[in-house]
Amino acid sequence: MIKFGTGGWRAEIGKDFCQDNIRRVAFGFVQYVKKRREAARPVMIGYDRRFLSDSAAQWIAEVLCAGGIKVLFLHRSAPTPLVMHTVQHRDLYYGLEVTASHNPSTYNGIKIIVREGRDAPPEVTEALESEIAAVGDDIPVLPFDECVEQGLVKYIENPFNDFLDSVLNVLDRDAIRARGPRILFDTMHGSATYPLLVVFHTTRCTVDLLHENKDAYFGGMMPAPEEKTLGELSRKVVAGGYDLGIGVDGDGDRLGIVDSNGQYITANEILVLLYYYLHEYKGWKGPVVRNVATTHMLDRIAADFNEASYEVPVGFKYISSKIDEVDAVLGGESSGGLTVRGHIHGKDSVYAASLFVEMICKTGKTPTALLKKLRKKYGTFVMVEENIRFSPERKEELDRIIMTDRLLPDFGKPYEMLSYRDGCKVYFADGGFVICRFSGTEPLLRIFAEGDSREAAAETIRAWRNFLDL
Repeated sequence: MIKFGTGGWRAEIGKDFCQDNIRRVAFGFVQYVKKRREAARPVMIGYDRRFLSDSAAQWIAEVLCAGGIKVLFLHRSAPTPLVMHTVQHRDLYYGLEVTASHNPSTYNGIKIIVREGRDAPPEVTEALESEIAAVGDDIPVLPFDECVEQGLVKYIENPFNDFLDSVLNVLDRDAIRARGPRILFDTMHGSATYPLLVVFHTTRCTVDLLHENKDAYFGGMMPAPEEKTLGELSRKVVAGGYDLGIGVDGDGDRLGIVDSNGQYITANEILVLLYYYLHEYKGWKGPVVRNVATTHMLDRIAADFNEASYEVPVGFKYISSKIDEVDAVLGGESSGGLTVRGHIHGKDSVYAASLFVEMICKTGKTPTALLKKLRKKYGTFVMVEENIRFSPERKEELDRIIMTDRLLPDFGKPYEMLSYRDGCKVYFADGGFVICRFSGTEPLLRIFAEGDSREAAAETIRAWRNFLDL
């Protein structure tokens, strides 16, 4: 069974991510689009730099064109935010990005983008799953070269222009030019290199690159901009005297930051800093949106601004939908994705990184200095995360304990509230929390905990692990 999680369909290359299954997904998509009478507009297809991504994009196009759906294609790899922006800007019904985002190099997958450049909601992916399940062995295919010759596949010329203008037009370029920061950019072998380089060079930043080459194995690392993967960036930022280190994931929708002192700035801290900056320095008014596994420091800052902080389930579609509903300034998640009001409806590391550079230039402060100021005012919030693998045989048992029987370990301290909206979340009386939920993209149990110290947060995770014998 092909299933779409919070970030699309992802599967191991050669096992489930193979030509037959990719064509099944594409044919199921054709049937879904035709039943909704939305085949009159072309579908945008993009792809990242993973192994098989470019080939898979062509295989998808061959099935779509054979089914009578025209395709907008690219001459080069592109980040997911570009596909989202193109769908939004050209008022398309759908876009597809071949990517497994930040998953290991042995994975690949397909993200579905719907009208207005949004992540596909559950009702779309569930209906698509049903269509895919009904696909037989006879899948019509038109060779890619013939698709191009017949005009069914059209290459988009200069696809980055509109996307880049949408970012550059809202930046305070004069503030960045006046400072002229030196940036070390770890592209993580991903597809967001070009657009970020254009932004940095246009605003007169000095930029050096790490890992800009195409590498199907991502240098043996996970293509996720996290503390454990940005160690080289941290060391070289300090050694080279850079003002900032920036890392982005494989398809350009997640952001990692390293300060000039080599300090890794967590995804939660990026959200906190940007929300505070946009509200306090740029004068933007409005609430903030976060998912259930993201820092509650946002709540405290929002309350100080007499604004609301809205909590939604994991899955960026819920964040973007809530931003529109309440006109929020910013929305994001602790895994490194965020978006800002007035931009695309999905995660975008290009825009987020650009705003972060603007922030340090306009405030004249390092991220570490700004965080110190915020902690003094709002308190200390430390998050700990553990991703725990389990045998397939235990999935049903664990789900029963956590979600059906709703059993809890003894945490050794009182809690104020429980929520089973997305996993099991325990809100403690001291302001901390712990949430235990199954990953939507990998066979993992994810446990996030926040407290006023690392030890306090880690203790609640240990309680869960001991209770579940993991």
